[in-house]
Amino acid sequence: MDDARHAADDAAIRTLLARVAHFADWQEDLERYLDLFTDDAVWEFPGDRRQQVEPTTVRGRDAIRADRRERRRSGFQGPGTDTHHLVTTVAVVLDGDVATADSYWLFVGDTTTAPVIRSIGRYQDRLRRTADGWRLAHRIITVG
Repeated sequence: MDDARHAADDAAIRTLLARVAHFADWQEDLERYLDLFTDDAVWEFPGDRRQQVEPTTVRGRDAIRADRRERRRSGFQGPGTDTHHLVTTVAVVLDGDVATADSYWLFVGDTTTAPVIRSIGRYQDRLRRTADGWRLAHRIITVG
């Protein structure tokens, strides 16, 4: 892969990961958020024993849509919840039309009053180039 294409793909993937975080917090149009994922995307959360949270796997855009609607309905995240997803120390590895990205995240609440870190962890992402650009295909979320 030439250097210019590598740099462009790396930048596109980093922008995609940022948009996933931003859109989770403030994008009113849930379909714009879902456009960042492949049709067969998987969202995997192994759980958190300390917080007594059971493992969850969400498969496909329809299931992700339902899960995000519930998160918004419950006030956990989304527009008006005063939460921010912060993604940092992103490491991208490109392999043609697929890529992986490892990053750390922080989930911050009460951002308009007294911000507090609600949780922290690691994303392990697989991404795929589509006709519409890079999309998130599989995310494993680890807490801690």
